[in-house]
Amino acid sequence: MKKRTILIIALLIVLSGCAAQTNKAEEPQASPSQAESAACAGKETSAEESEEAQETDAGRETEEAPKPSTETEALKEPSPETEQTEAEDTMRLFIGETEVPVRWEDNASVEALKELSPITIQLSMYGGFEQVGPIGQSITREDQETHTSSGDIVLYSGNQIVIFYGSNSWAYTRLGHIDLSQKEMHRLLANGDVAITLEPAP
Repeated sequence: MKKRTILIIALLIVLSGCAAQTNKAEEPQASPSQAESAACAGKETSAEESEEAQETDAGRETEEAPKPSTETEALKEPSPETEQTEAEDTMRLFIGETEVPVRWEDNASVEALKELSPITIQLSMYGGFEQVGPIGQSITREDQETHTSSGDIVLYSGNQIVIFYGSNSWAYTRLGHIDLSQKEMHRLLANGDVAITLEPAP
């Protein structure tokens, strides 16, 4: 009877051990490849989140960066159009009955001529490239060796005004330039003596 009881106990112990091993064998274990895949997935997710964070920060910096103001820079220097308008507003010039656009020089001779206006000056053709006429008095001059071209207005000897429809080189004081083509200047000046009128700008 005792031997049978001992055998039954031993058999139960053996069966219990086998059942424990069977349960351990049935527990799922992650393979090395699965473990590596999980780790890589974690790294990719982290990298994507980092890139998104960087893009967000860059966008904020772009939005927050102050835009340079061009209004102050625009006030620093006058535009060429403004300078030209100021020059044209110095005086009005008529050749005969035709008003012509002039860019006047900024010098003392132009200022002296402006003080004499309104004035009409009779010009005469000379040399086949210019018309010249007396102002009636001498004004301030700063003569320099000058190469002139069609449209140039100069002061000669301090008391004569010269307008060119051709070119020449001599000692003159520049007064201004008529913004017309050589063909237009030739039409206005090359067909006989003309009178010019200088008037203050309105």
